[in-house]
Amino acid sequence: MRWATIAFGGSNCDQDACYAVSGLGVDCDWVWYKDGLKKEYDAIIIPGGFSYGDYLRAGAIAARTEIMNDVRSLTQNGSLVIGICNGAQIACESELVPGVFARNAYPTFVCRSTYLRVETHESPFTSRFKLGEVIKVPIAHGEGRYVPSPAFGSPDVAFRFCNEHGELTSTVNHNGTYEHITGVFGSTRNVLAMMPHPERACDALLGSVDGTRIFGSMIDYCENR
Repeated sequence: MRWATIAFGGSNCDQDACYAVSGLGVDCDWVWYKDGLKKEYDAIIIPGGFSYGDYLRAGAIAARTEIMNDVRSLTQNGSLVIGICNGAQIACESELVPGVFARNAYPTFVCRSTYLRVETHESPFTSRFKLGEVIKVPIAHGEGRYVPSPAFGSPDVAFRFCNEHGELTSTVNHNGTYEHITGVFGSTRNVLAMMPHPERACDALLGSVDGTRIFGSMIDYCENR
């Protein structure tokens, strides 16, 4: 099993992602975006950061680089792709998932631990969870408000912001996102764009290990594929 983490100019969570999945026994290559994907990979991580300084729209320029054509080809062959924070924006701009992640409704950068409600356990990214389970994963973004695309119908939701009891209240919608959505799948569920950072929830010292179950679900899928 081999995974890759793609680093763009401005990525700042690429090493964190590599470290998190390597701790789970995954061989993970760090790939500079200009080098392209020269191997077959079981899973791709598009990490957080500020690719191209978030010029135009966050993720818009990175989405138009040659390496994203490689990523699209791998997804068509069944490989997994997880876009995290800026990576989620890139996944949307690349049309791997529907919708966009726009400026927070409250125009400030938000950095804090959050609770998420798992909306499905029937995906390559959530199979180690129970339906409706509440997990703890941090966020760090200024443009994380999910806006669906009407042309694609209702989004296929992976996670929503909630409180510790799984309730969807206005006080826990941390960026004004549509229907509390903070993680959404592509059409065949082998792509996940999520705004929270699972790689920052992979060590008890960081306050949560719930992120390991997202990556662990991906490992299970890759091993069974």
